[in-house]
Amino acid sequence: MPSSPHHLLPLAQWPQAVRGALIGVFTDIDDTLTHDGAITPDALQALGDLKAAGLSVVAITGRPVGWSLPFVNAWPVDAIVAENGAVALLPSADGKVEKRYQQDEPTRAANFARMQAVLERIERELPGVGRATDSPGRETDIAIDHSEFVQLSDATIAQVVALMRGEGMHATVSSIHVNGWYGDNDKLEGARWIVRELWGRKLDGEMDRWAYVGDSTNDQLMFRTFAHSIGVANVARFVPQLEHLPRYVTRGERGTGFAEAARAILSAR
Repeated sequence: MPSSPHHLLPLAQWPQAVRGALIGVFTDIDDTLTHDGAITPDALQALGDLKAAGLSVVAITGRPVGWSLPFVNAWPVDAIVAENGAVALLPSADGKVEKRYQQDEPTRAANFARMQAVLERIERELPGVGRATDSPGRETDIAIDHSEFVQLSDATIAQVVALMRGEGMHATVSSIHVNGWYGDNDKLEGARWIVRELWGRKLDGEMDRWAYVGDSTNDQLMFRTFAHSIGVANVARFVPQLEHLPRYVTRGERGTGFAEAARAILSAR
């Protein structure tokens, strides 16, 4: 069963037989694989070790397409699903990157225009609030910086979320940004979609054979759904705001925590 919302277990209590039966790992990127915006060497090594052991590895992030592109062929992953499940970036041997979208082009174009109007309204009505620096690379969502280069209060973050939702958008809060978008995509739908796209299978039929690693409030849908959900230690920052906690927690923060989770998986194989 997915995790209780009130109990975090140390990684050592994750049953070895369960770990040994996993076929894949989904992971968040910011502050799960990265520190100060760059992937940590131990996290990069851990991704490679998981792939070398035969596991599928997919990163799912609120970061934009443009930001994610350089990493698709540089990191040992099967795909990066960007913009909270809306776009999949697939590596290729010739160094090119294939993009796949959940929405068709006319829908994306119409939604893009609506989202830019909301973004301008947020910046106009909320003093000191501005778009994330990675905004030019975004195709299917908008993002407000709350902790990357600007520090916003919890009250202001809540105002941003409320304004987005008042405009009919989905809105989530990551460790660095508030993301808003139109459409039915989210991290969980992105995970289901990429399993269908890449392997022609249904994730819901094999959910107990995948793990998810994350760190913040925009991961809680995944924490709630995956029985094998893991928070890196810096998830502690968001615990007061999380209705659904990860099942397990690492001792290490960020990429070190991810590497710890990977070792736990690989030690059982």
